[in-house]
Amino acid sequence: MEKPIYKRVLLKLSGEALAEGSSGLYNYGFIDKIAEQIKKCLETGSEVALVIGGGNIWRGRQGGGMDRVRADKMGMLATVMNAIAVQDSLVNAEIDTEIMTPIIIQGVSEQFSKDKAIKYLESGKVVIFGAGTGNPYFSTDTGALLKAAEIGADVALFAKNIDGVYTADPKKYSNAVKLDSITYDEIISKRLGVIDMTAAVFGMDNKMKILLFGLANPENIFKAVKGEKIGTLLTF
Repeated sequence: MEKPIYKRVLLKLSGEALAEGSSGLYNYGFIDKIAEQIKKCLETGSEVALVIGGGNIWRGRQGGGMDRVRADKMGMLATVMNAIAVQDSLVNAEIDTEIMTPIIIQGVSEQFSKDKAIKYLESGKVVIFGAGTGNPYFSTDTGALLKAAEIGADVALFAKNIDGVYTADPKKYSNAVKLDSITYDEIISKRLGVIDMTAAVFGMDNKMKILLFGLANPENIFKAVKGEKIGTLLTF
């Protein structure tokens, strides 16, 4: 089996990805395929941490006239539910898994500790970071990059519902071209919506490597870790 080029990765999954092809909250078969690819990464020597969005369950803007802070707290809890769903598939694939959150949820997760998280990763466990940053007003994109920085990840892998960054919206323009790489400056100056702007500024300031790629084929996770030419690389 080919060796990965990345030793430690932070994989960010959208909540919507967990419902791929399903009319419900989860497509369990699809999640199992994600778990299989994560296991392949572990078997070749990579360490894998996860951050999962909550969009399949709740988005703050769904709250209508709700107070933003309370709506965002609901979103944080949605990410914890998704963390448990993914943990179940990982455990079924015989992968040791820990859920860590910045807020105390007794019986569900362990409170986040950078040192403990790194020890878990080094021991071969997958660590799922739930509840974002623990604060309102921050997206899971920002939370993912924060955790990637804290654990010293070699790369943040953002698995999306599109296979990279294009010169234009490929759904609207047939001549749109996928880019192999793009700079943070371009994303910020053009206000491209590929990642949250706060996350983009954080990534640029901390010189973080991000690879955005499509998750329609879960095998792309292993391909990304191996360093195959997929998706779009964000550079600084």
